[in-house]
Amino acid sequence: MDRLRAFEVFASVVGRGSFTRAADALDTSPANVTRYINELEAHLGTRLLNRSSRKLSLTESGEALYERSKSILEEVADAEALASSATLQPRGRLRINAPVSFGIRQLAPLWPRFMQSYPDVELDIALSDRVVDIVEEGYDLAIRISRAGPATHAARKLAASRNLVCAAPAYLKKHGTPQVPADLAAHRCLGYTYAATANEWHFLDEQARPHMVKVNYVMLANNGDTSRAAALAGQGVIWQPAFLIGDDLRDGRLVPLLPGYRMPDIDVLAVYPSRRHLSAKVRVMVDFLVDAFKTAPAWYMPPDTVAPMATPAPARRRVK
Repeated sequence: MDRLRAFEVFASVVGRGSFTRAADALDTSPANVTRYINELEAHLGTRLLNRSSRKLSLTESGEALYERSKSILEEVADAEALASSATLQPRGRLRINAPVSFGIRQLAPLWPRFMQSYPDVELDIALSDRVVDIVEEGYDLAIRISRAGPATHAARKLAASRNLVCAAPAYLKKHGTPQVPADLAAHRCLGYTYAATANEWHFLDEQARPHMVKVNYVMLANNGDTSRAAALAGQGVIWQPAFLIGDDLRDGRLVPLLPGYRMPDIDVLAVYPSRRHLSAKVRVMVDFLVDAFKTAPAWYMPPDTVAPMATPAPARRRVK
């Protein structure tokens, strides 16, 4: 027996004083109304209604249940209204996961604008470079930096960023400048723990032909800023997205390497569990981020905007 439906039928019978009128109001038959009342009385083990050919009256138990049933049905209606409005009006807690460096550098300046526009949404931001399971870990939305979209979730592309191989001038002066991807096998490289390709670095040449080299890491880090700091100190070669190292390249603190070769661009994605029944708070956040990145960000650097490298030092194939 559907007890909530039984309470609804019982309250309707009492309120309208008739099985027939209750059936009309509930768009069902008088027989179904009678069945619900009989099943409810059997379930509770007590008589709720005194029936006669002319009128109905409540027993003592029926009076108590009628008052409580009305309260329960009102609470259910309120809950349904709240849930329904949540799909229309953005409100409530919004849990977002984002990578650490991108979250600090690119997203943090945006949150105050969103908060001002949607004061009823409470932001709960968690920064982690680990790829979280947004369903199991209870996130409404995740920002991913990825070459491949999620296999099981919905996603919208926010922007793209170039991946760039570079090193500090001090490193190149000491160890030489690689000219082709294969040269990187003899260099000190700084790796990213969560890179999908591990120690295999992939490139395309000007004819879009693929090149792959297995590099040797002298350091692995699970955060891009950590690798960036080591590279700035002259400790090795890194590849990182332009949103992280673009300023360093423009200011000459890092030097772009391998002219004539490029790494595939990497997408910035807003990922959420499903497009169906999307809550208003997630919908407005995704739209907000799409709008925020709708023009090419400063850190998306087309090839002709990267400063040319100074005259390279002679390449050294062996690094001790």
